[in-house]
Amino acid sequence: MADHDAIVVGGGHNGLVCAAYLAKGGLDVLVVEGRQETGGCAATVDALGVRVNICNCDHILVRGTPILEELNLAEHGLRYLNLSPHIAALPWDGSAPWFAFHEIERTLESLTVGHADQVEGYGRWMSDALPAVDLILGVTNEIPTPANAARAVLAAGGRGVARLLRWNRMSAEQVLREYLTDEAVMSTILATAPTVWGLAPNTPGTGLATVNFAMRHRIPPGRPVGGSGSFPDAVRAAFEAAGGTVMCGRWVDRIVVSGGNVTGVRFRDGETASAPIVVGAVDPYRIFVEWLDGTVPEKERWAARAGDHGYESKIDAVLDSVPRVRGFDEATLARHGVDDALVPTLTVAPPLAEMARNQAMLSQGLVGERPVLYINVPSVLDPSLRVDGRHVFSLETLFTPYRLSGGWAGSAEPSRWLGLVGSLMEPGFEESIEQWRHLGPCQYEAEFGMRSGYATSFAGGPLAAVAGRPRELTRYSTSIRGLYLTGAATFPGAGVWGAAGRNAANAILARV
Repeated sequence: MADHDAIVVGGGHNGLVCAAYLAKGGLDVLVVEGRQETGGCAATVDALGVRVNICNCDHILVRGTPILEELNLAEHGLRYLNLSPHIAALPWDGSAPWFAFHEIERTLESLTVGHADQVEGYGRWMSDALPAVDLILGVTNEIPTPANAARAVLAAGGRGVARLLRWNRMSAEQVLREYLTDEAVMSTILATAPTVWGLAPNTPGTGLATVNFAMRHRIPPGRPVGGSGSFPDAVRAAFEAAGGTVMCGRWVDRIVVSGGNVTGVRFRDGETASAPIVVGAVDPYRIFVEWLDGTVPEKERWAARAGDHGYESKIDAVLDSVPRVRGFDEATLARHGVDDALVPTLTVAPPLAEMARNQAMLSQGLVGERPVLYINVPSVLDPSLRVDGRHVFSLETLFTPYRLSGGWAGSAEPSRWLGLVGSLMEPGFEESIEQWRHLGPCQYEAEFGMRSGYATSFAGGPLAAVAGRPRELTRYSTSIRGLYLTGAATFPGAGVWGAAGRNAANAILARV
C-alpha cells in the first residue's frame, strides 16, 4: 500500500496551493520541501534581526483568482493592505517622476503633472488592453482548454481576441510605441514585464507582457500584513487543516517510476516515499533531466534548453531611519495626490535601448551602469515589520549575471547598487544602513534550487496554453501516468499568482 495518495515536491506557493486543493478534495497529501521552511521565493524569513521578503512583496495576480476565498485564507490569518499608489516611477534619465494607481483616472492625473502629452495615449492603451486583460484572467483561472477559452471569450464579450492575437506576435516595446512616445513612461511599464522575466523589451513575442501592467487597473495591488510570506503561510495552514502533511529539510533526487507509472520519490539520503500521484512544483529540468531514469518525450525537450544566465539580485537591509527620495517634497507629492513616495515600489528604469544593452550584457558577465532597480521600504506601509523603530529596506537589481566577470566573491557590485540608491535619496541614506545582505543568482540556485539563479516561467502565452503546447506545462500532465507539474514554468506564468497550483489540482482531481 502506498504511503500517501499524492506527493507534492516543492513547498513554494504553487505547490502549497495545489496540495491544499488536493487535500480539500479528500486526498492524503504529503508536501516535501528541501529548505527548512515553505513558501519558496514568496516567503518572508528571519534575517538581519528582522523579517525580510525573499522577493518583492507586491501581490496582484493572486488577488484576481478565487484562491483566497475558496481556501478561506482570511480564516488562516491572511490580510492585505492595499497599495495606493503601487508604483513610484523615477526614470534614470532625470525626467519627471510619475505614479501608477489602481484607478486609471488617478494615474492619468499623475501623468498630467510631468508627462501631459502621454495622457491621451495611455488612456487609449488602457481602452485596448483591458478587454485583453479580462480575457486572459478568464483563461488563466481555468485549465486552458479550447472549451474553457471559448467560455472566457464569451464572458469577456468577445472583445480583445484580435488584439491578443496581434500583440502576441509583437515585442512589448512595439506595442507601447503605438500609444506612447515618452521613454520615461514606457521604461517604467516595461520594467514590470518583460524585464522582470529576464527579457529585453524588444524581444519578439513579448507583446502580451504589456498586459501585466494593465492588470493592475483591474486587480488592486496589495501587500500581506507581515510580509509576502503571509500568503504561503496561510495556504499551508489551510492545507494542514484539511489533513495534509508537510515535510521540510528533505531534498528529492529521484522520481520513482515502474511500468510507466509513477510510484513515489526518493530522497538524497536514500529513503523513499510512495504515492500513485507525484506533483512536481519545481523546475521541470530537474524532473525530466535529473530525476528520471530512462527516456521520456519531455526529457529531450528540456535537456536541449540552453542554460539561462541568472538575471536578478536582491539586497535586504535594516535602516535606522526612513530614507527620503530626492525631489519628492510635500508640494510635489501633493500635486500627484500622494502622501509618501516610499509606500509604493520605487521603480527606477533606464531608456529602452539601455535596458536592452543591459540584458545583452548578462552573457558577458557584466552589470549595466544604470540597471533597473525596484526599491521599497515595506515597513513604511506595514508597521508590523518594524523592529525597535528600525525599518526594512529591499532592493532588487536587474539584470545581474550568474557568472559575474571576476566572480561574485568580493565583488563591489552590490555596494555600488546601494550607492546608486543613495544618489536618488536625500543625504544620509547610506549612513542609515545598520546591516545588509546580498542574495544573487548563486544563492538562489543553492538555496532554492533555481538553476543559474533563473526563475523558470511559462513563456508561451495564453495562445500556446489553449493549444496545449507543451502539454506538461499547459495541461499539467506528463507522459508518465500519475506524474504532474505545477508551479515553476507551468501556465499561467511568473509572480505570486497561484492559478497554476489551482488548475493542476483540478486536473488531477478530475482523474481520480
